[in-house]
Amino acid sequence: MPAPRKYPAELMERAVRMVLEMRSTSPGRSGIVRQVGELLGVHPEVLRHWVKKADAEAGRNAETTASATDRVRQLEKENADLRRLNGILKAAAVLFAAELEPRQ
Repeated sequence: MPAPRKYPAELMERAVRMVLEMRSTSPGRSGIVRQVGELLGVHPEVLRHWVKKADAEAGRNAETTASATDRVRQLEKENADLRRLNGILKAAAVLFAAELEPRQ
């Protein structure tokens, strides 16, 4: 049986809505989550978690996620190319080293 919730669902929704409204009216302002949390009697980290979850569910960070995914794909491709090139260079080094050794 899960533990009972400390905060009612209405309070959670209201707190998240207040943070989002304050963010939209004054972007770039810091301390909004702390201020709303103190006003409603909710710990700031708990409220920050609720806001982060609401942002993810609403897809507000979709552009950031898409660009990060594209960047990761680009870096993975570059990494694979560098590994292939490194293998070629190692094989060439072995070949040239064999030619330099005096034959017995």
